[in-house]
Amino acid sequence: MDATHSMFCNNDLVNPLSSMGMQVSCILVVSHIFNVVFRTVGQPGPIAQILVVINHHAGLALGPMSHIPYIKATFFPASSINYYEVVSFFCRIHFMFLFGLEMNMHYAMRNLRRVNFVACGGALMGAVFGLSVSFYLHQELNTLDNAPLYYFSMIIMLVVSYTSSPMVIRLAAELRFAASDVGRTAVSSALITEMGCLLLFNVMVNWRKENHISSGFGCLIITVVVVYLNRHLAVWLNARNRNQKYLKAPELLLILFILLTSSMIIEICGYNSIISCFTIGLLFPKEGKTARTLLHKLGYSIYNFVLPVYFGYLGLQCDLINVFKSLERVANMAILILLSIGSKLGGTLIATRYLKIPTSEGIFLGFILNTRGYADLLFIGAAAKQVITFDSEAYNVLLVSIVLNTIISGVVVAFLVRGEDKMFTSNYTAIEPQQMEDELRILACVYDPRQVSAILATVLAIHGSRVSPSTTYLMHLIELVKKIKSNLLYHEKETADLSDDEDYGGNDVVEINNSLDTFTADTKILVHQRRAVSSFPSLYEDVCNEAEDLQVSIVLLPFHKHQRIDGKLESGKEGIRITNQKVLRHAPCSVGIIVERGLARVPGFSQLVASEGIQNIATLFFGGPDDREAIAWSLRIAGSPRVNLTIIRFLLTSSSQNEQIESGQSEEKEILMSLSGEETVNEIDNTFMVDFYNRYVTSGQIGYVEKFVKHGAETVDALKEIGDMYSLFIVGKGGRGQSSLTIGMSDWEECPELGTVGDVLASSDFDIHGSVLIVQQHRDVKKGLLHD
Repeated sequence: MDATHSMFCNNDLVNPLSSMGMQVSCILVVSHIFNVVFRTVGQPGPIAQILVVINHHAGLALGPMSHIPYIKATFFPASSINYYEVVSFFCRIHFMFLFGLEMNMHYAMRNLRRVNFVACGGALMGAVFGLSVSFYLHQELNTLDNAPLYYFSMIIMLVVSYTSSPMVIRLAAELRFAASDVGRTAVSSALITEMGCLLLFNVMVNWRKENHISSGFGCLIITVVVVYLNRHLAVWLNARNRNQKYLKAPELLLILFILLTSSMIIEICGYNSIISCFTIGLLFPKEGKTARTLLHKLGYSIYNFVLPVYFGYLGLQCDLINVFKSLERVANMAILILLSIGSKLGGTLIATRYLKIPTSEGIFLGFILNTRGYADLLFIGAAAKQVITFDSEAYNVLLVSIVLNTIISGVVVAFLVRGEDKMFTSNYTAIEPQQMEDELRILACVYDPRQVSAILATVLAIHGSRVSPSTTYLMHLIELVKKIKSNLLYHEKETADLSDDEDYGGNDVVEINNSLDTFTADTKILVHQRRAVSSFPSLYEDVCNEAEDLQVSIVLLPFHKHQRIDGKLESGKEGIRITNQKVLRHAPCSVGIIVERGLARVPGFSQLVASEGIQNIATLFFGGPDDREAIAWSLRIAGSPRVNLTIIRFLLTSSSQNEQIESGQSEEKEILMSLSGEETVNEIDNTFMVDFYNRYVTSGQIGYVEKFVKHGAETVDALKEIGDMYSLFIVGKGGRGQSSLTIGMSDWEECPELGTVGDVLASSDFDIHGSVLIVQQHRDVKKGLLHD
């Protein structure tokens, strides 16, 4: 009773820890309400979370309320600030570790010049503007320790130059432009700017220490040791309990404990641990169940709880009323805001102008790189007290300018995203218009584990070329089955019936994960995993939406039939076929369907990963946009050392001539391109093939064969002749109109979604020993030639 009485009768409500918990609860509840409200008007989540605590409407104004004397003394006591500092430390290290783990450095490395120029342009211009205004602000903003001008100038330069990468990452995710080139440029540039500012801040704070060099070197050694330890620990944990989907809680806590321990040691040495945590996450092994568990467990908690609280606390400290009471403080705040926006816009526009990036993208990058966040609290708060300490009024002016900067920039970014759709849409919804050096993004889908081998073999083939970079996403499509009512008692039900949404897919998820982990370990190719759980009638929407968000150029789907031991194809779920048909109709990019055949063939195409031999692959060309797309895909896999590619072109002949002309037979033989008769070859196809022949066939990179046929029956005979020669056949779905080459071939049509030729090759009655890839080009793509 006495303990309870003392607990509730102190000046602090309950105790500082409980009052801090109350603040966190208020911020979470109100931020989610505001998140829903602001989403309806197009404002992203992070902006809503900051607006939560400075908004004056509907009685939800936590910010102004927190500065009312009675409420501040009761609900927001000063003693809870120390708790917030500790909690913010834990939050910082975990979300910076997560951002490093999620960061894809391949884009930044391929476009290092671009992202460096954009980052340095805004940061350097901000430093110049910050230095110029620091002389004036030094007279206006008071410090408790009469800090020297050079330290004050450095802090103002950092505040004006800084970009918050967590805020940029969240804006990109909320507004769904993270996969676009401008989005990835913004994220990479923000990380470079943030790491540079934090490094400079650490050097500035510790420069006067006698042992700052040895301490800095010790922090570097700690980071290296943790990175090395994590690499071996991840391999060991991945090998444990292979039949589990995720790591156990103690194993996850072990990794986080190592991260926390190293961060605390670095903080004790006087350095900030943010750079170390980001580096540890960046260099953490991305393959296996260890990384998968960290991404899943940390991602949910940080994005739904930690960041809203962190951004909310940023606004909670703002006292707008106090700032607007004084015209002088308003003027200082306006100067900081205008200089920050002007410097980021000016520096970024200069950089983008030099890089020949469109002005609209430069304006967008300038505003999104002007967002501020947690590190600003370090620059002006307790972390900088060794060199400078601002009084309460100066601190509030700086903090309000930081928050308003982020709100203004966030609102403008949301407006630009809605108004400039072309800036964020995919430039390439098909493969044919792309350069060989352009990144190819692929969304490969599987329904069950037996389809994984053919998909991964295709992924390996496409990643084999060093000239053509590619990024692959593997999406597990899971049917959402309605729960069947049962009269069984709770304890009598099977364990599977008690699972939650996370267990949809059952053992299939574990088998797919294990296959993917083995593939990554053997090939060093990182495949990003996705998952969609939906009923079959709406499953295609998840595929199309994911393809649009990821801005992929092609979606790969498995055929709804699978091969039995006797070689016959057996139909699977009809829902798979219906989903494939809907994706073919509605996909925002090209689509490929893989028919796995030739399982008795050794080595077959599905064994490409395990086999060291060379696979013979044929691309069949009859004409039309889909066949051109098939050749464009084939060019990507031709660079793989495990692939021997041959292009087989079918042409009409007006006589009994039926001959083959191979590129290696005679250097003087010319490719036959023009034919007379009832049907002339499309001029676009001719020009396309002439360009292809001159670039790839004459140099000996790719084999070329022409087959002359009179009608569909001879085409089928020709296909039977080559049925045992190749482990994979690639062909376009159609788009060639009523061609004499395929007349009569559709009489026994089984699967029209595969096209005329694809349907024949996938038929159980057609005995071939190779798998088949049918490609459909996205219909909205501008038709053109292979670019030089």
